[in-house]
Amino acid sequence: MNNATEKHWILLRGLARESKHWGAFIPKLQAMFPDAKITLLDLPGTGCLYQETSPNTIAQITHQVRAQALAKGCLQQPVNLLALSLGAMVAWEWMQNYPEDIATATLINTSFASLSPFYQRLRWQSYHRFINLVLTSNVRQREEKILQLTSNNSDANSSVILDWEKIQSEQPISFKNSLQQILAAASYKPSDKKTSHPVLLLNSLQDRLVSPRCSMAIQQQWQLELRSHASAGHDLTLDAGDWVAIQLMDWLSK
Repeated sequence: MNNATEKHWILLRGLARESKHWGAFIPKLQAMFPDAKITLLDLPGTGCLYQETSPNTIAQITHQVRAQALAKGCLQQPVNLLALSLGAMVAWEWMQNYPEDIATATLINTSFASLSPFYQRLRWQSYHRFINLVLTSNVRQREEKILQLTSNNSDANSSVILDWEKIQSEQPISFKNSLQQILAAASYKPSDKKTSHPVLLLNSLQDRLVSPRCSMAIQQQWQLELRSHASAGHDLTLDAGDWVAIQLMDWLSK
């Protein structure tokens, strides 16, 4: 394995989620890459930036996330990006516009408007659940509904709901910022140019929020490597964190 490719990871979460939502996956990733530095960045309007207003385009979100990375001194050498869903759109945009920043990228359960229809990017079977959780004002009930939509692992649900309720209570993402992120994700159409970076796609075949066909479309468009988990939900690192870490190690070793 090239040691340079495992020195620094930057992680980006998805829609209306913040860096604390990585939860138990972080120690699993650190155990797989014990000498690596792991930096968790929040998207504008989430986490430590929850009082900021999120832009409504992926390009603008990417610009702000990169500025955050620069301010933290993260880009002194190329980094590995690991990103989920909307965060993976940011990762792709980052590679396209600032290729010198990036060594590799792993994109989890993501989608591009130019490659997949809207009813696959937000699966039509989940429309009623999505609308229902948006209309739920009780924090715990809303987080429970989000978990039911994004995870297929019922064993860990009770403790995760408590953690997510605490996160949302301490640094709540506003309805406006959630909407801004939805608009950014819905309209994202990257250029047709293939990135020169090594890219790994990971998806969940039982994802009930985003169709696994969306990752397949990206794979087919640019002939990228795609690895699929048979039973996990949209939040792949929550449902199968050990599997994700193993895939990363195996992929980088090759």
